[in-house]
Amino acid sequence: METQTALTNLPALEEKVTRLFELQKITLKDIEDFTRPEREYLSAAMTETLRHLKGTERDNFIEKIKQIVPENMNDLIWEHNHFVIGRAITKLMSQYGAMPPKTLIAEETGLSRYTVTKHLANYKLHPEHQAEVEQFKYLAPKILAGVCKAADNGDIKAARLYFEMIGAINKQQGNTVVNKQNNYIQVNNTILSQEKLSHLSEEQLNQIERIITNNAHS
Repeated sequence: METQTALTNLPALEEKVTRLFELQKITLKDIEDFTRPEREYLSAAMTETLRHLKGTERDNFIEKIKQIVPENMNDLIWEHNHFVIGRAITKLMSQYGAMPPKTLIAEETGLSRYTVTKHLANYKLHPEHQAEVEQFKYLAPKILAGVCKAADNGDIKAARLYFEMIGAINKQQGNTVVNKQNNYIQVNNTILSQEKLSHLSEEQLNQIERIITNNAHS
């Protein structure tokens, strides 16, 4: 640990942190005399302690230190809980074929049932959840490119999915609907815009689809 090299009396600091962890609740006043290297050591000690605690003991420790933990540690705790809960649900559903009860999720993750329940109830409100959603959106162009490549290779299902993804066509209640987006298809020197598509009848649209389908299988 790099922090340790900056500390002149590590045994004394270890004892200082141990006494601090024995308090029922740790406040900012309790660490006001800590130097920057000592605070870094304390942060590492809190992280290491959390790694080994489970269930209600972990909850109690988080409650004890919540006034002194930096914001990034709260985010790390949330990310850890979110990841292990999601992994546990996936594993247990595969094992039992049904959504597992919170008690089993708690046993699988090492979290308390209270933490599991609270997380499942509130995760959508956490800023980190929105950041996670944005990560999936980031992959959208790559997925679209893969669908486009499959369509270009003659996969008609991929072609239909591609047109729906870009908003060219959308099936609703058995009718073909052309969405209003700035997309177009060019065949040789003819440009088939969405405005032109919107004036075609359903039979004409279906005829275009049949031409594409027959060409893909020829």
